[in-house]
Amino acid sequence: MTAVSSGAGHAFSKPSRDRIRLLAGLGVEGDAHLGTTVQHRSRVARDPSQPNLRQVHLLHAELHAELREAGFDVPPGGMGENVTTLGVDLLGLPAGTRLRLGADAVVEVTGLRNPCPQIDGYRPGLLRAVLGRDERGRPVRRAGVMAVVLAGGEVRPGDPVAVELPPEPRRPLAPV
Repeated sequence: MTAVSSGAGHAFSKPSRDRIRLLAGLGVEGDAHLGTTVQHRSRVARDPSQPNLRQVHLLHAELHAELREAGFDVPPGGMGENVTTLGVDLLGLPAGTRLRLGADAVVEVTGLRNPCPQIDGYRPGLLRAVLGRDERGRPVRRAGVMAVVLAGGEVRPGDPVAVELPPEPRRPLAPV
């Protein structure tokens, strides 16, 4: 892990921290998206009773590097992620993958983050950089994955990330 971030307000970006605490079944302590039911404002407006499948947002540091090369200055936490990983193919993981973060915390990947137009308010043109199209014209979402917290614990930059794939048959990630 290269960075951890959290923010109490519903701002687009989250400040980097020296540590965050994950709470089982809830998310990141003190974060605006903490809760058993959905906390993202657009989803709350549609149905506030939905389960919160977006308790923790994980993003790969490799995307930050790609964006820098494309002319976008996006620091860790800049796109609202809580955990920035390095060397883990987050987008290639199947749904239900468990990630051990540090010594105690465990999250389960629920799906892809679906980047919204707000991202262009943060950095004009960034949406196009993280939401492409494949050869068939289908969307390719590159803005990280979402997860729920199965086991809580403190998470710090430099902590290891261990991947545990779910049993077969495996389901590809879809937006949540």
